[in-house]
Amino acid sequence: MDGHNPPPSHQSPPAQPERRDSFSYDIENTDAVWRGAHTASEALLRYDDEGPRQPLLRKRTTNTTSQIAIVGANVCPIESLDYEIVENDLIKQDWRSRKKKQIFQYIVLKWSLVLLIGLCTGLVGFFNNLAVENIAGFKLLLTSDLMLKQRYFTAFLAYGGCNIVLAASAAAICAYIAPAAAGSGIPEVKAYLNGIDAYAILAPSTLFVKIFGSILGVSAGFVLGKEGPMVHTGACIANLLGQGGSRKYHLTCNWLRYFKNDRDRRDLITCGSAAGVAAAFRAPVGGVLFALEEAASWWRSALLWRTFFTTAVVAVVLRGLIGFCRSGKCGLFGQGGLIMFDLSATIPTYTTQDIVAIIVLGVIGGVFGGLFNFLLDRILRAYSFINEKGAPYKILLTVTISIITSACSYGLPWLAPCTPCPVDAVEQCPTIGRSGNFKNFQCPPGHYNGLASLFFNTNDDAIRNLFSSGTENEFHMSTLFVFFTAIYCLGLVTYGIAVPSGLFIPVILAGATYGRIVGTLLGPISDLDPGLFALLGAASFLGGTMRMTVSVCVILLELTNDLLMLPLVMLVLLISKTIADSFNKGVYDQIIVMKGMPFLEAHAEPYMRHLVAGDVVSGPLISFSGVERVGNIVQALRITGHNGFPVVDEPPLSEAPELVGLVLRSHLLVLLKGKGFMKDKLKTSGSFVLKRFGAFDFAKAGSGKGLKIEDLDFTDEEMDMYVDLHPITNTSPYTVVETMSLAKAAVLFRALGLRHLLVVPKTPGRPPIVGILTRHDFMPEHVLGLFPNLRKSH
Repeated sequence: MDGHNPPPSHQSPPAQPERRDSFSYDIENTDAVWRGAHTASEALLRYDDEGPRQPLLRKRTTNTTSQIAIVGANVCPIESLDYEIVENDLIKQDWRSRKKKQIFQYIVLKWSLVLLIGLCTGLVGFFNNLAVENIAGFKLLLTSDLMLKQRYFTAFLAYGGCNIVLAASAAAICAYIAPAAAGSGIPEVKAYLNGIDAYAILAPSTLFVKIFGSILGVSAGFVLGKEGPMVHTGACIANLLGQGGSRKYHLTCNWLRYFKNDRDRRDLITCGSAAGVAAAFRAPVGGVLFALEEAASWWRSALLWRTFFTTAVVAVVLRGLIGFCRSGKCGLFGQGGLIMFDLSATIPTYTTQDIVAIIVLGVIGGVFGGLFNFLLDRILRAYSFINEKGAPYKILLTVTISIITSACSYGLPWLAPCTPCPVDAVEQCPTIGRSGNFKNFQCPPGHYNGLASLFFNTNDDAIRNLFSSGTENEFHMSTLFVFFTAIYCLGLVTYGIAVPSGLFIPVILAGATYGRIVGTLLGPISDLDPGLFALLGAASFLGGTMRMTVSVCVILLELTNDLLMLPLVMLVLLISKTIADSFNKGVYDQIIVMKGMPFLEAHAEPYMRHLVAGDVVSGPLISFSGVERVGNIVQALRITGHNGFPVVDEPPLSEAPELVGLVLRSHLLVLLKGKGFMKDKLKTSGSFVLKRFGAFDFAKAGSGKGLKIEDLDFTDEEMDMYVDLHPITNTSPYTVVETMSLAKAAVLFRALGLRHLLVVPKTPGRPPIVGILTRHDFMPEHVLGLFPNLRKSH
């Protein structure tokens, strides 16, 4: 949108240029996006106090329509989701005719799907951990055996070679099959639950790559976690189950038709994201709170019960499977995987000096977290230069990072001194096998290498070692400094490669390390165990990067089984989040902005209070008559990409111009396909539509499977006929008066989960509708583009 137009007057459709509706991506721009995927208008400028910043992808012109999302380096169009209930004659007839049996079917099926989401997510989470522990365990055992024979160079070749093969495999399936599976996936899930439907972010191919790419990536020794991808995996599983079945594969029945709408799918995907956290951390309550605090933009009490039930199912499934594996039937899994640290034996009694130490940790976490997000922003922008060149370059970048990671993991422990085994060690020292606190590495018998105990392990085991209690002297200060520096840097450069990768594990690792450093330095004035300092350090870094408080607090307490730490964890999280918020946004919010996703925040921007709703709607506006000529509808659908059109009755259909409601593109296409046309422009009772169609004929199809105007053909005779739109028009759309504050309209739009908000005139005697507010109209780049003078207050 290049300029601001005054409120339009009502005109007949063919004579008007289209309004730039937010997410039904307009045809003029979309052709360029689809045909010139690497040269056209595809990147979104991001604004801050200093003005516009560079787009994420180079060689792009500004796209001020917020209609794209960057997936890897691929650009895809975005649409909004239709969460609003459409109250038209068909829906009302269906409500009136629905029997108690059908209502019971719907309720039973919804709870059954929630149960299935929990079962499937729990099984996938266990399978991920089982595969990682066995693949990574085999690699580490092979390397250890070669080192025991003092074949150190061969051991490095074996270790690095395994990592490269695993990394290249993960990058290949990600780059060629599902680029949307790269990264954490939490920003995409968060955007979807905000109402943003970007292409393929929850597709079956994305689910496949997310599962196997995560297994390969974690097994390859990268400094990344499987926890973020598990959230995305749970959401993909929920989306797949909520598709309403598949006619193509004969996997559908009448019961499943109830879920062919965005509203129910959103509820299921919220449950899926909560189940993903529960499966990753064995933290069912933490999963519910994560969905409430971080993922979902819209919440209701019934959803709380369903997410709680889903995470409880996940917890039961994991507990049962872990109990089965303790008998030794799961290969190298044993007690490994599904990170769990029991610190309950260390009973904390804290004093005033300990509180001072906690405040120091919170400040450090806030500073390091803000710096981490700043550097990650720059690195992701740099990586986009490589990723946009194609899949081979993505794989090459991944292999390069794999070589650097392998060199650090194998090479840095050689710098650490060999430490004699403690006499009172609870565990065997040095460790025999792939896991344990006391790695022998190159040391003589009776000695261990502290740095190898952290580097030469799976990430879960490294965290377990850092969190272990009663180990005040196990790790040298130099060991902790080297490990923190390496993990901090490797975590930054690893996120952004073409591999499913989570940030939880690198952040916990780095935070636990500097927590131990602070605990060691403040040992003379504090009596807290170093393992507790590690836990508090991890909490401070999580608060500084992700800006989550309640959910992180509960997840950490469920992980450690230590409720007595609650006040300290709360304090350190609040301090670190407050400090970091003064620098920048949370890491997931930054990624959403970088990908060009038009995310609606819970609060309105301050400059919106200076504007009213009528200031940002633009025209002329395309609207239809209640009984409209077929040719006009077809032309409007072909020249625009709008999702909704106002329906206005004028004399002789009504005594005066009257706003009937809003009709959706998808409903128009179904009606046109049925070809129930009339020769004369007469208002009917809608009996043909009500007899010919049912409410479920207008249900939303699965991803990318809906009707398109290009699929329909009409004769010249049919184009001159008329169709009655009244039966499919939503007669109760949400409306606001044109003088309403834009800030108030934005809060209303987000709170109700709308796609269209109709703006009506303040004074009588004017056309019954001024314009339509869509998500695009609330975006800063659009509003500030119309009113550049407001940039100073932005």
